[in-house]
Amino acid sequence: MLSIFLKGGPLMWPILLCSVISITIILERFYHFHSTKPKISNLTTRVKTMIKEKKHTEALRLCEEESSPTARLLAIGIHIRNKTLEEKDKIIKQAGSKIIREKEKYLRGLAVIGNISPLLGLLGTVTGIIKAFIKIQELNGTVDSAVLAGGIWEALITTAAGLCVAIPTLVAYYYFEGKIDTIASNLKDTNLDISELYGI
Repeated sequence: MLSIFLKGGPLMWPILLCSVISITIILERFYHFHSTKPKISNLTTRVKTMIKEKKHTEALRLCEEESSPTARLLAIGIHIRNKTLEEKDKIIKQAGSKIIREKEKYLRGLAVIGNISPLLGLLGTVTGIIKAFIKIQELNGTVDSAVLAGGIWEALITTAAGLCVAIPTLVAYYYFEGKIDTIASNLKDTNLDISELYGI
């Protein structure tokens, strides 16, 4: 495996670096999304019931038992219930934007890696083929097909490596994007619930 890697040429190293960064981001984001997923069933319904019964302290305590985006936004809504309508609206919108930004952290890096990895692979292939034909020219064209094929397959290693990095990276990127879209939709619903309860 190492010998094949080394035959791919110098551009295999940035491709390897891309793979390490991609794996790191994917694992970190998986951990983040797992650690902040909802743990309390029917949280919004239970909180709304408590608030209607004027049990604000109990509702806040319930929200603080987990770190899901919905729980965080509900907790903020309870904290600012006595502020003016303008202040509440501004704070809730800022909090929602902050939560989404936290979810999107490092995803731009995944997108970049997913796009440049195959390009690095292609560049490695092109430079490898150029070197192979330069060698043929130096030998006055007296090179058999086996030598030419060997030079080409070595050059193609970088393209294969780039695609092997790019494909799972882009799959993970779109998976996380889908999760964020779902969270954003839930936060919008939570915002409406807070507006209904506190007149924002």
